[in-house]
Amino acid sequence: MQSEDPDLPDRLRLSFDLDVDIAVVGAGLAGLTVALEAARLGASVAVLEGRHVGWNASGHQLGTVMPGYGVAIGDLIARIGLEDTRELWALSKEGAEHVRALASEESIPGIARSEGALELSNVDVGDQVIARLQMLGEDLETEVEGWQVDRVRAEIKTDRYFHGVYYPKAFQIDGRKYVHGLAALARRAGARIFEDTPVVSIDPSGIRKRIVTPSARLRASHIVLAGNIHLGAPSRRLSETLLPVWRYAGVTAPLGERLAEVMSFKGSVSDTHGIDHFRIIEGDRLMWASPETTWAARPERLAGAIQRRIGTIFPKLGRVEIAEVWGGATGQTVHGMPQIGQLRKGLWVASGFGRHGLNTTAMAGQLIARSILWGDERWRLFSPFELVWAGGAIGRIAGYGIGMWSRASAGAAGALARYRERAHVKERIRDTRLAEANRQAGTRPPPSRPTPGKPRVPVPANREGKGAS
Repeated sequence: MQSEDPDLPDRLRLSFDLDVDIAVVGAGLAGLTVALEAARLGASVAVLEGRHVGWNASGHQLGTVMPGYGVAIGDLIARIGLEDTRELWALSKEGAEHVRALASEESIPGIARSEGALELSNVDVGDQVIARLQMLGEDLETEVEGWQVDRVRAEIKTDRYFHGVYYPKAFQIDGRKYVHGLAALARRAGARIFEDTPVVSIDPSGIRKRIVTPSARLRASHIVLAGNIHLGAPSRRLSETLLPVWRYAGVTAPLGERLAEVMSFKGSVSDTHGIDHFRIIEGDRLMWASPETTWAARPERLAGAIQRRIGTIFPKLGRVEIAEVWGGATGQTVHGMPQIGQLRKGLWVASGFGRHGLNTTAMAGQLIARSILWGDERWRLFSPFELVWAGGAIGRIAGYGIGMWSRASAGAAGALARYRERAHVKERIRDTRLAEANRQAGTRPPPSRPTPGKPRVPVPANREGKGAS
C-alpha cells in the first residue's frame, strides 16, 4: 500500500512472526519517541500502527513547544507538593529541549522552526500575571518575561487581550513534518515500523509478552501502549480512562499586507482560557485552532467556526478565506495529567497528552525508553496520577457541558474586562477635559466686582449736573 506522502517509504504491514525487545503500540509522537530512543540505546524495537504514521492528533497539531503541562501550577502543587512539581516541570523542559535537538533542518528538512510563545490574558488581572511570573521564574526556574498591555497590543493589535507572559525559549515547528521526521529517524536508528497492522489482542503475562495482529504474532520483553484513545479492545480498561476530545485547526489563504496590520508577533499566541491558539505561517497566513469538541465532525464543518473566531479577534481583517482544515482526537484524563509509567512488569503506558503539547510526548518517550534500558525511575513522579475511569458516554456529555460553560464564562469575563477598560478610558477622558477646563478658567482675568463695603455710585442721567425735576 502506497504512503500518502511521496517522500515517505511504502508502508510495511507485519505479515510474519517477530521477536523484539520492545513492542510499541501506536505510531504517534510518544510511541515514535520511545522507538527512536530505545533503538538508539541498542534495543530491537517494533512499532505496530493500525493505520499509518501520525494519522490522528499527532499529525494534526500546531507544533508549539514550550515547558509545562495543561494543568494549573497551583493545582499541581496542591496535589503533589512544590518539590515534586519542580521535578515534573524540569522534566517538561527536558522534553522541550529534546524536540529542539531533533527539529533541525539537517535532521528533518522543512521543519520551519520559529522562536517565542506568548500567553495572553483575556481579562485585566495584572496582579495574577505578576504572581505567575514569580512562580515560573523563581520556583520553577523557567525563563519568562512579563508584557504590559501596551506592549501586547503593539504586537497583537486587538483589544481582546491584556497582559502577557512571554516564553523566549519556546518555539514552533511544522507538526506534520515533525511526526514523519521522527518515524524516519527511528527507522534509521534500527526501529521497524509496521503500518496497517492493528493489534487484535495483548497477553502481558510472562517474561515474553505476546501480541496478536490479523496476520502475525509478535513477542517482546516489554510492551508500550501509546495508542491513546484508539487502543480499543486490546486494552479497554486503559482507553476508558481517557475522555476523547477533538481539536480542529485551519489555515487561511494568503492575507498579504492585511496580516501585518493586525499582528507583528512571529511566535505562537494562546489565551489563558484555552479558547484560541494561533500563529503566522509562511509569512502571511494564519494557522488557527478552534475550540474543542467531544464529538467527531468532518473538519470542513469547522471552517466557519474558525473563520468567526478570527473575525472576533481581528475584525480589521474582514472576512478571511479558510484554505484548509484538519483535526484529530486527543485523550484527556480526569485529573488532567498525562499517563506515563509501568502498569505491571513489562507493560508500559504513554497516553493522555491532550492539552499538554509536544514537550510531554517527547519527555514520555525518553522516560520510558530509559526506564526500560537504564532503570531510570523518574517515571514514578507520575504515580500520583493514577488511571481513573472517564465516565463513558456520560463523561463525554459532562465534558462537553463543562467545556461550553468554561468557554461561556471566559467569554463573559473577557467582555466584562473590556467594558471596564472602556469605562476607565471614558472616565480618564472626562477627567482630562475637566482639568483642562479648570486650567483655562484659571488663566482668564477675573470679572470686576464691587469692593465690599462700598456702595455702587449711580451715574446721573443728566451729565450737566441737573437732577430730575
